[in-house]
Amino acid sequence: MSYPINVFKFLFSMDDHLFRIRKAEKVQNLWKVSALLVLCSVFVYVWMAYLGIGTAIISQDATALSSTEYELSKLWFIIGRVLFAVLFAALLLFVPTLYFYLLTDIPYRKLIIMQQVVLLVLLVERILWVPLVLFSGLDWYVSPLSFGVIASYLTETPWIIYFFGAISLFQLWVIWFQVKYLSTMTAIKKHWLWVNVICLHILYWCLAAFLAYANTYIISGWFG
Repeated sequence: MSYPINVFKFLFSMDDHLFRIRKAEKVQNLWKVSALLVLCSVFVYVWMAYLGIGTAIISQDATALSSTEYELSKLWFIIGRVLFAVLFAALLLFVPTLYFYLLTDIPYRKLIIMQQVVLLVLLVERILWVPLVLFSGLDWYVSPLSFGVIASYLTETPWIIYFFGAISLFQLWVIWFQVKYLSTMTAIKKHWLWVNVICLHILYWCLAAFLAYANTYIISGWFG
């Protein structure tokens, strides 16, 4: 049985696709879909750069630069966004896949499908966040889609706000989805899958909070 990947249709008939993936002996279009998602990531971040999201680091020095230097700085900013988008998409597709491959008996190619869906959902989150930045001026860690708003009312400690700001409703959906996907593909007990998936995400949230606390602009590519 061969399974042709379609991450968009996957979201609307998940149980059917999970059954077909579990039974599939061959996966079609794996690398084409991965490449397409990487290109989509690049498009989203270039679009965000075009709208001026994350360009504060350039704008604050605009008066001290000549027109040529300013245009060159904008070019380098866009190039940086392209590189960031490619790197982030690649890490998201392949690093968690390797982790779950070592943890379970699920074939590597089938795990990549799971991460393709995750990447698509997180890109949708970025797109939905853009209007919040443009019209409300909200930073990523106080987005109404995250728990950073609640944390900011309870504490003024930046690291804690950044940590909870990295936890969004989309992130919680991703955790649920990964556990559902993995439990469908393997006989490993579900509570162990929950523990490992949540621990992986906690590590990500801690890293995001640490980088944000150390230097906001280091992660400005993904968080805007």
